[in-house]
Amino acid sequence: MRHAPHADMPRLSICIATFNRGAFIAETLDSIVPQLAPEIELVIVDGASTDATREVVERYAARHPRIRYLRESENSGIDADYDKAVGYATGEYCWLMTDDDLMNAGAVARVLEALGDDPDLVVVNAQVCNVDLSRPLMDRFLDFAEDRSYPNGSERFFTEVANYLSFIGAVVIRRALWLERDRASFYGTLFIHVGVIFQAPLPGPIHVLAAPLIRIRYGNAMWTSRGFEVWMFKWPGLIWSFAYPEAAKAAICAKEPWKSFRKLVHSRGIGSYSMTEFARLIAGTGDRRHVRRARWVARMPGRAANAISGLYCLCVNRQARATAFDLARSPHSTWLSRLAARSLET
Repeated sequence: MRHAPHADMPRLSICIATFNRGAFIAETLDSIVPQLAPEIELVIVDGASTDATREVVERYAARHPRIRYLRESENSGIDADYDKAVGYATGEYCWLMTDDDLMNAGAVARVLEALGDDPDLVVVNAQVCNVDLSRPLMDRFLDFAEDRSYPNGSERFFTEVANYLSFIGAVVIRRALWLERDRASFYGTLFIHVGVIFQAPLPGPIHVLAAPLIRIRYGNAMWTSRGFEVWMFKWPGLIWSFAYPEAAKAAICAKEPWKSFRKLVHSRGIGSYSMTEFARLIAGTGDRRHVRRARWVARMPGRAANAISGLYCLCVNRQARATAFDLARSPHSTWLSRLAARSLET
């Protein structure tokens, strides 16, 4: 059901859920604040940060009346805090912006233009950079040369865009649509927005903007330390829960990616997989052959796994710039992975 907006309703609410980002959020706000206008509001939900986040954000809120800062008494998790931010918002649309990445100049104006025909969803492309934003790793996450439009949340939209939507900052969604869909079932997934979008096909049009409007700090996500669990279990579990054909879901990710020897070795090489993850996530699952292999990789020397994966990037997959970056900054880093990162950077 589509709701008619009130005359005094902001056209767009930029919604940020944050936790302990005092070292990054000022730069994020500096990229957003110059783009605020009367039809824009910025809503920041702080999940009880224990660092300087509060002091940083309050300084901006005191100077800019379009910023609303809401500090929670306890941390409810990233999914619940984004849901709260949309609930607190008053705009017709909500842009679920991240708390450490940067908006490019003109990004808000471009999104407002894309909202001109009242779509249900706008997806914003991004450039992927290293953590300090000094080097691009991917010029465009979505390799789209031109904007694309979809009449609804079709299977084609799912297969072409869902993998990118693991990045929440890509999402600009009609607020009424968000609020009328199930959200609580997706608390704890780390990807509530994906659950909202794909739990049932969106009824109205979707626009995907090809030009990057955001710069992502790759490897700086709050859950980076849990990367193995996220990408081997949480993300595929979510994708495979949707009512799309199995072939479409397989195009996004394998149902049980942890069974891939290559992925296990890569995870061991970047330092996200060890006997700790094996015991907690794998030991009691799957057939004995896959469990034995997963145990063997967990016991593999990390530097050996790193060198093997670096060689793979050098000789087989020379498009894997982000993968090589992960390997080069791993605690198991070797000269092979550092060579791969330098080689793919140029």
